[in-house]
Formats: sequence, structure tokens, C-alpha cells
Amino acid sequence: GAVLAISIGIHNIPEGLCVTLPIYYATGNRWKAFRWGCFAGISEPIAALLGWMVLARVITDTAFAVIFGLVSGLMLMISFKELIPTAYRYDPEDSVVTTSIVVGMAIMALSLMLKA
Repeated sequence: GAVLAISIGIHNIPEGLCVTLPIYYATGNRWKAFRWGCFAGISEPIAALLGWMVLARVITDTAFAVIFGLVSGLMLMISFKELIPTAYRYDPEDSVVTTSIVVGMAIMALSLMLKA
């Protein structure tokens, strides 16, 4: 319950930054970035609720495991092949990218430690 909620909350910080920072740097508008971040944040629980309502009685634990494995693989591929190279392209002096990656990894490790 509570530990999972805290872990998800910690995970949402870098995820929100990944949504809002590119919009802020592209437009220079903090409110536009904030609105898109809020929109992205609220879409997840709504989609989760809809998915649960449709699939809760149909899908098995094994199917959930396979789906989670596939989705995590997709997320890793997007990060390594698209997001990180793009970040380095826009920060050629590496003033924030490497530090941000390491801080993001630390936050993810902390969220995994809280789940245990």
C-alpha cells in the first residue's frame, strides 16, 4: 500500500521532468510546460482505471507478467535509442545530461529499495 504509493510518487518526479523540461526549453513558457505535465500526469490514472475496468476479469497473472516485461523493454529501448542521444545532442557540453541520468538512476534505485 503506502510503500508502493511512495515508490510510484518518487518515480513520477523524473517522469514529469521528462515531459515538462523539453516543452519549457522549446517554448520558454513555464505555464505551458506545467499544463502539459499535468495533462500527462492525469492521463495515466485515467487510462489505468479504464484498462482495469476492461481487463480485470479477463487477463491472467502470466499475461500481466509478459505485458510488463514487454513494456519495460520498450521503455528501455526508447530511453537508450532516442531520449538519451537527443538529450546529448541538445547539451553538447554535457552540463546537465549525465548528472540527470545518474540522479534518475538513483531515484529509481531508491524506489526499488522502498518496495523491498
